[in-house]
Formats: sequence, C-alpha cells, structure tokens
Amino acid sequence: MAWRGYFVKWTKTECINSVSTVSRGSRFNLHPQQRCGFRKEARKPETWKRDRGIPEETGPPPSEAADAMVSRKAVPPKTGPPPPGAAPRRTGKLFKPFMFTIGFTGCSFGAAAILQYESLKSRVKTAKDEAEQEKSGKASQDMTYWHNWWNQLTDFQKQVILLMSFVDDFWSSLTEGQQMATGIIAVNAVVLCCWRIPSMQRSMVKYFTANPASKTRCLPMLLSTFSHYSIIHMAANMYVLWTFSSSIVSLLGKEQFLAVYLSAGVISTMVSYVCKTSTGRLHPSLGASGAIMTVLAAVCTKMPEAKLGIIFLPMVSFTAGNALKAIVAMDAAGLIMGWRLFDHAAHLGGALFGVWYVAYGHKLMWRKREPLVKAWHSMRSQAPGGRGRSGGSGGDGGRPGPV
Repeated sequence: MAWRGYFVKWTKTECINSVSTVSRGSRFNLHPQQRCGFRKEARKPETWKRDRGIPEETGPPPSEAADAMVSRKAVPPKTGPPPPGAAPRRTGKLFKPFMFTIGFTGCSFGAAAILQYESLKSRVKTAKDEAEQEKSGKASQDMTYWHNWWNQLTDFQKQVILLMSFVDDFWSSLTEGQQMATGIIAVNAVVLCCWRIPSMQRSMVKYFTANPASKTRCLPMLLSTFSHYSIIHMAANMYVLWTFSSSIVSLLGKEQFLAVYLSAGVISTMVSYVCKTSTGRLHPSLGASGAIMTVLAAVCTKMPEAKLGIIFLPMVSFTAGNALKAIVAMDAAGLIMGWRLFDHAAHLGGALFGVWYVAYGHKLMWRKREPLVKAWHSMRSQAPGGRGRSGGSGGDGGRPGPV
C-alpha cells in the first residue's frame, strides 16, 4: 500500500503543477459587458494561421507576460488615509447634520414653550379645584374616606405605601433643578448599562457615538449626549450637572433648561463634526460634556463672581468667571495643538453656545415664543372640550430669565 500512496501523491503533485502552469500562461481579460452581468464567449485559438504558414505575432513568452501583468496588478491602489496636510474637505456630508441642528433646536424651544404653557395651565386648574373643594366642604369627607380605606389594608400593603410616601417626600424635597438632573442621570445610567450588553454593541456604536464618517450622522448627534462608556466619565459629567442644576433651572426654568440642554448637545456635536472634517481626524466621540459645558458657561456668565471649588481640594477657591476663562483657554489650546484626550471642539462649542445664549440667545429665541403660544392656545380653545381662555397665554410663569 506504500507504493500506491506514493503514486497517488506524485500524480496529484504533477496535476497541480500543470494547472498552475496553465493558469500562469493564460491571460484573462475583463470586458465592459461583465459590469452589466454579461460575459463574452472565450475566443478559440487561431489554428488556421499555423495551417497556412502565416507567422504569428511575436511577443514575450506567456509566462513572462503573465508575470509582468501580475506584477502590475500586485500594487494595490492607495486606499489609506491621506496625509493631514492634504485631507479632503467633505463638506457636503455636513449639510444634513447642519439642517438637523437647526431643525432640532427650533423644535426643542417650540416644544418647551408649549410644555410651559400646559404646565402653567395645569397649575391654575389644580389651584381652582382645591379652592372649590375648600368652599364646598369636601375636604373633610375625603379625609374620612381615606381613613376608612387605610384601615382596610393589610400590613404589607401599608409598608409598601409608606415606602412610596417616603420616596415621594424625598422627591418633593429636591429642587426643580435637582429633579431635572436626576432624570438625566437615570437616562445616562440606562445607556451605560446597554453598553455592557454584548448583543447591543453594534447598535450602540451606530447610534450612540457621533462620527462624521459614519452613514448615520444626524440621530447620534442627540443620542451621544446621553452615552458614556466609562463609569468615571459619566460620574464626572453628572457631578458637574448636579452641582449647577439648581442654579441654571432657577435662571431659565425647567422647560427652557431642557431645551437648552438638548440643543447644546446637538450644537456641540455639530462643531465637533466641522473640526473633525476640516482636519481629517474622523474618529467617534460620545458623552454629555458639550451640554455640560453649556450649563457651566451659562451659570458662570450670569454669576461671574460666584465662588467655586474643587471637591478634592476644598481649601482652593476661585470665581466662576476665572474658571470659565481657564476652561475655554484649555479647550482652545487642545483644539489647536491636536490633543485627543477629550473632544475639545465639542467642549469649546458647548461653552460658546452657553455664553451666547445668556447674552443674546434668550432675547432672540425664548422671548419671541409668544406667537407660537398664542397659536397653540387658539388651537386648544377650538378643540372639542376647550375652555376658552382659561389658563392664560403661557407666560414665564414667574421665573426671571437672563437679561
């Protein structure tokens, strides 16, 4: 059986060598028809020339011609990234993100104005209902009803209700700014947990990281604002948000703050897109740092003499105005020198948007919402079950805005 195995091995080797020789000696040309799904029939060898004694065209041996063609085709085209000095300016890809930024910002402030109108209307209605109950004497009857209902509950149900009451009291003890910050922190925590699920990695990279080179560029501009891959990164951003939430909400109101926060995330990402495209450094980024910088810049611009400190260095204090100048200078230096530790373009864009909004944006955008609120009030009044002009026209609700 040993000779048989040697013979089979020898025949296979000879067949392989012959096939490789034929493949090297033959030439395969692509035709334009193959792009459309058609293939031209292979040409037969011209044997009639040899039969009639006509000399064939001289040329290099088939093997040398094949080697030359392979050597020419072996050099792949240059598909790598171009040098930084010759980076292509793909500004056409920024048109949709730019329009998305404008449209989302306008819709955010419009929805915030309508939400403030509905909130004020609900408060007025609640106050009227409480006044009517006090006049009619229904409050004592309601207390008797709830007392009898409480006595019919089991001990476990009473413990659950007491726990819910404790949570409600804790929530009521928070300021409106802390309540808004708590909701934002909860959303960021959910997204952080989604990053830990292996089956969601592809979707998270696609929709929760902002990259101008990606096919999906508009939606991640908003979703990446709530996306953190590192727990330390999220803890640092949310600590700053919690610290300045009460101040910013007391200045703007919760509805206007929500519009500014969401718009700041999109605008800072748009600034990052522009810088990445102009420099050719197309890498993904994520985090709420751009929106946090807007909140920080707005508070520091409105209250520049406020004293700030560092959590690990309580003995060191500085004014809010100096802190904002130092942060802007650091981000500007990082953007010029090409530091890649943070997305300095997004930080700088968020800070500039916060300064601009407190100085000019509030007058240009929020104070001119009255036509929209009146149109919404007219539409609500004409709807079935409308109550005419009850609830007011949706003013500031007693909240002072920056001037």
